[in-house]
Parts: sequence; C-alpha cells; structure tokens
Amino acid sequence: MLDRDRILIKLDQLYGYLAELGSILPEDLAEYRQVEKRRACERLLQVSIEAVIDVCHLIVAGLRLGIPAEEDDLFDRLREAGIISESMTLTLKEMKGLRNLLVHEYARIDDEIVYGVASARLTDFEAFKQQVLRYLKTAE
Repeated sequence: MLDRDRILIKLDQLYGYLAELGSILPEDLAEYRQVEKRRACERLLQVSIEAVIDVCHLIVAGLRLGIPAEEDDLFDRLREAGIISESMTLTLKEMKGLRNLLVHEYARIDDEIVYGVASARLTDFEAFKQQVLRYLKTAE
C-alpha cells in the first residue's frame, strides 16, 4: 500500500533542502570554492538527492513493483509503471551518480560540475516532484 503521507513528508523535506541551497548558493564559482560554501552546497545537494531516492523507494515498495537489484532499477520500475518519464529516469540516474561521487569519491569532486548542477539543474528536482504529485493525484 502506498504511504502517501511519508512520500509527501519526503517531498516537503526536499523542498526545504532546495530552499536552503538556493539561499546559500553563491553568485559565482570563485565564491563557491570557499570551503564553507562548497561543503554546505555539496551536503545539501547530497541530502536532496537522497530524498528523491527515498521517494522512489517508497513508491516502488508501496506499489509492490518488485525488489530492485540496484538503485537504477528503482527509476526503471517507476518509468515502466508510468510514474516518471524516460527523460526523468535518465536525470535520476545522473543525480544518483552525483550523490555517489559526493559520498564515496570525495577527492575526485569537480567544483565546476557541482556548482553547475547547483546553479542550473535544481529545476530537475521540481520536475521530479511534479511527476510524483501528478501520479499521486491520479492514484487517489
């Protein structure tokens, strides 16, 4: 059974993380490279992506779409169920890759890429949220 309340709570947390990121994101890459700004932005991006992945887990489990072998399977199952689009599936896989880089391969983080995502790709999170909300509305 789909736990709408938990999904909505996660989406609300996502909104909070993104609002906080938007409030601290510097205007330029030079300012972003200051240690405190960079670390804060990286962490907020990480937890935002984790909130997205958590929503995906909740939906896949709630709809009993099967046990995914890996996180990419989560996104594929949601696409196959018509919950997210093909392009969103690819976007989520990219997000997951960035999250993994932020968490597991810290020495290889490219500040320009992370700053670019934070300054130009936050709309991807909103698009994800809208696709999930649209599904929840039709599944009532």
